[in-house]
Amino acid sequence: MTVMGTTDRQDAYKGDLASRRVGPHPSGVRCRPMETAFTRLVGIEHPIVQAPIGTLSNPGLAAAVSNAGGLGLMALGSADPTILRRAVHETRALTDRPFGVNLNLRHAQADRVAAALDAGVPFISLFWGDPAEHVAAIHAAGALVSATVGSAEEARRAADAGVDVVVAQGWEAGGHVWGSVATLPLVPAVVDAVAPLPVVAAGGIADGRGLAAVLALGASAGWLGTRFVMSEEARALPAYRKRLNEARETDTIYSSLFDGGWPDAPHRTLQTAQTASWEAAGRPGPGARDGEGDIIGRTAGGTDIARYQSISPGEGYDGDPEDFSLWAGQSVGAIGDVRPAGDIVRAIAAEAERTLRHLAIGDG
Repeated sequence: MTVMGTTDRQDAYKGDLASRRVGPHPSGVRCRPMETAFTRLVGIEHPIVQAPIGTLSNPGLAAAVSNAGGLGLMALGSADPTILRRAVHETRALTDRPFGVNLNLRHAQADRVAAALDAGVPFISLFWGDPAEHVAAIHAAGALVSATVGSAEEARRAADAGVDVVVAQGWEAGGHVWGSVATLPLVPAVVDAVAPLPVVAAGGIADGRGLAAVLALGASAGWLGTRFVMSEEARALPAYRKRLNEARETDTIYSSLFDGGWPDAPHRTLQTAQTASWEAAGRPGPGARDGEGDIIGRTAGGTDIARYQSISPGEGYDGDPEDFSLWAGQSVGAIGDVRPAGDIVRAIAAEAERTLRHLAIGDG
């Protein structure tokens, strides 16, 4: 296993963390930097990563998370390289902190990796495949790279390929789910498999208690998606947010139903009228499902949305939300209301600190 050292370019992003310590926030929330192997490597204050929540991720969201001391990510795995560069430049105009780009390896990504590095991205997250092809180019540009895994064996292969960070994604996660092991058993198995590489835990984390729990399992950070869908900057469809706010932990479904544009990719969504109809029909596969090919709505830009299409419903989408893929993890019952992304980061960090402190002194 090769563990890459930090480069001059990474060090430039890190700066002096002590000079950026976060004091009282106007909301009254206090949060101090929580130093871990991941925060030291990436150069951030809090071990909180905003998951790349499809098209709901954007420069404003990534910058808000990074400015608050976490790591903001944008999902740009299907973007034209010119658009990718523009998004990176827009984000850099909003923050001088580290942020990243997520690239989905179901597509060929060499051009997008090159575009992201050319634009100066300090962190690239790779998902849904083998990262080995891209590691050398990312390191040559002085950037860091993570790979998402669903098992300890995959984690070992990613570490042997030279990644800097391993993301252990548990089955509880919302959106597309790479593995089938729950977060609780997965994280310590991955930590043990790739030590001393930093491990980021994903799946089922929505608050500071969840972050404290995965830190106790040996993770160096938590990766949160559903919680940040409920951030102001994510610009999710209001009806989607309403459903998330009302949902319980039992209100999600793991399936491969919304496979339009992304076949053979299991995922977790909210239960809706569409999922209920499909289950009542016996969970038929592609080609045998009711209404396939129907246009059920349009995006804010006027693009048609087909039934069973894999989408992230944003503001301005037209159609019945009960027909859409409403991504949500099993943490949905604990996500709370819509808030600025920076406030979410600070509140989670403060709660995690309190939780760990209480555990250390045996208090309640």
